[in-house]
Amino acid sequence: MKESGVPREEIFLTTKLWNEVQRTGDPEAAFAQSLKDLDTDYVDLYLIHWPVKGRYVDSWLALEKIYKSGRAKAIGISNFHEHHIEDIKKVWSVVPALNQIELHPRLAQKPLVDFCKKLDIIPESWSPLGGTTGTWNVQDNMLENEVIKSIGDKYGKSTAQVILRWNIDRGIVAIPKSVTPSRIRDNINIFDFALTTDEIAAIDALDKAQRVGPNPDDFNF
Repeated sequence: MKESGVPREEIFLTTKLWNEVQRTGDPEAAFAQSLKDLDTDYVDLYLIHWPVKGRYVDSWLALEKIYKSGRAKAIGISNFHEHHIEDIKKVWSVVPALNQIELHPRLAQKPLVDFCKKLDIIPESWSPLGGTTGTWNVQDNMLENEVIKSIGDKYGKSTAQVILRWNIDRGIVAIPKSVTPSRIRDNINIFDFALTTDEIAAIDALDKAQRVGPNPDDFNF
């Protein structure tokens, strides 16, 4: 951040509370260490990374204390199903700003997205482009999907751009990962077109409830 020359107030910085820290029960110390490691006195968003069984409710209460101290401008959750959210809803005094979840055309997550929106929790997609042939079978590679390709051809856009626009048109924040400058530029170049209702429905229809990562109800890390 310092090397970029961009003022700190113009950078949106997010970090997370890791699972093992939830199990040891010391989120405050972990957060303080994160501030030290990042050499900043606040973060813009602090998230619970995964809903560790028997711990995530206490973790949420710890995040609320951090938020109320002003050292996190917003707090949220990651990989929370509806029932996890219902559990923290019983005790929260602060509504999570967002829920960062695996979401892509093979895992559209419509019920969870609708549930979050009703509670004013912003849905945010990680792995929004799905997998590549290294993760999926070739026929499941979203970047090669013929339905999405045909939509992209209509607008002069890549399949990746169409998928990201599908997120935006559904009211979902998308955070694609790339280290390639040209792809990063392409990923942001999605605000000069919008998908029709039929096009959104066509991509919705690709849903197979198929995950790249683990199910939040069944992870072992």
